[in-house]
Amino acid sequence: QVQLVESGGGLVQAGGSLRLSCAAAGRTFSKYYAMAWFRPPPGNECETVSAIAGSGRPTYYADSVKGRFTISRDNAKNTVYLKMNSLNSDDTAVYYCAAATTVAIATMAARYEYWGQGTQVTVSS
Repeated sequence: QVQLVESGGGLVQAGGSLRLSCAAAGRTFSKYYAMAWFRPPPGNECETVSAIAGSGRPTYYADSVKGRFTISRDNAKNTVYLKMNSLNSDDTAVYYCAAATTVAIATMAARYEYWGQGTQVTVSS
């Protein structure tokens, strides 16, 4: 079992930045887990914001966030990050971190077995 806890959300003005963190606990977090960030929750037109393979490469970004968001991971710290720059009102959502037991990158929400509770990001215009 893997527990995921997101943090770093909040209220930010348009054009600002936030860095989300997702800390994994429970089973040893390793390069064998693909990780991703989604918005909003599964079953409600979930958008894959970004994903990263277990080794850190390759990465995936939705067209809506390319050039603005950066996903990274530190397996030694059991943590994955999402740095979000140039935020706009369309980025307002609850962001969910998820983990999949696969080495390769995965972009489909259905592939992810473990989910965090979500962290709210609100961008004011």
